Amino acid sequence: MTPVYLDYNATAPIRPEAEDAVLRALRIGGNPSSVHAAGRAARAAVEYARDQVAAMIGGPASTVVFVSGGAEGNALAIDSAVAAGSRRLLIGAVEHDTVLATAQASGAAVETWPVGADGVADLDWLRARLARWDAADGRPFAALMLANNETGVVQPVQEAAVLLREADGWLHVDAIQGAGKLFFDSRALGADTLAVSGHKLGGPHGVGALTFGPRAVLSRRIHGGGQERGRRAGTENVGGIAGLGAAAEAALRDLDKAAAQAAWRDEVAERLAREAGVTVFGARARRTPNTLCFAAEGFASELQVMQMDLAGVMVSAGSACSSGKVKASHVLTAMGAGELAGSAIRVSGGWATVKADWDRFADVWLDAHARQLARRRQPAA
Repeated sequence: MTPVYLDYNATAPIRPEAEDAVLRALRIGGNPSSVHAAGRAARAAVEYARDQVAAMIGGPASTVVFVSGGAEGNALAIDSAVAAGSRRLLIGAVEHDTVLATAQASGAAVETWPVGADGVADLDWLRARLARWDAADGRPFAALMLANNETGVVQPVQEAAVLLREADGWLHVDAIQGAGKLFFDSRALGADTLAVSGHKLGGPHGVGALTFGPRAVLSRRIHGGGQERGRRAGTENVGGIAGLGAAAEAALRDLDKAAAQAAWRDEVAERLAREAGVTVFGARARRTPNTLCFAAEGFASELQVMQMDLAGVMVSAGSACSSGKVKASHVLTAMGAGELAGSAIRVSGGWATVKADWDRFADVWLDAHARQLARRRQPAA
């Protein structure tokens, strides 16, 4: 049978529009900083993509900075805040490793902003913490993702932004998993900086963007030329940027199509709960429509992923950035999952997913679960 790919939260297959845009841009052959015809054509491709990305995330195109991906976008925001005087960072407990690790490496003190059992950030904790902020710690900085990469749980970014703004703080939003799945406007959200990544949208790998508002001051971390209006040196990745722009435009166009997956996901979740008693993480919270994270007690995550793969269904055991590491998910641990975290898998659809893909996953998984139960019931030799 045709393989089923349900790991879009790791990487979305490239969209035809993005593939075409990459090829067209690569054929230009000019440097965007050159003033001759080929250079001007390359510059036009970059600026057109900047407009496309700005339309998806909201805000003026002039505030969109192209970077190498979501990791660099997150790092540029955090490092800029530290350079601007923030000496203590409030980092959501379920943030992506690129945010957590950058904060820990920044030289600033790091505090964990807790979440509840549903994976939603605790706004009361943030309110109380900001109320006792020490001026010696500089400007308050907090990082809160728009949607979680493992569970799909959508965070109360707009509410958090109000609290940060009242404290004259800086809110960074990792919107990498929310872009293309949720409609949002970075300015309406109240984000001071916000990052997106191309390969999560159906664009190419190795390209992303960071947008910034009027209260954020970016500090260049890659030095040299004056590219990206002096905010990031280095010749622009014209092909990648063009692909990102095309993917952003297509993702914005297809938001209604993306929303339809919630019904398919929920139908599968109900079936797995009814027939196998699985626990769905974040079930009571608002989630991105494409993401299902669940656990079946006694069925190890790695074993599930392997059995699915052998049957031609591709899913993951959490974040792709942590693949190959035998450790509990910090996201599910923060949600109080306990030992269940070792039995969790993530199923995530995307732009080319159809209902039959979700149905086939459920059939294959239930068959694998039944075999696992039968093995466990066999008497020891």
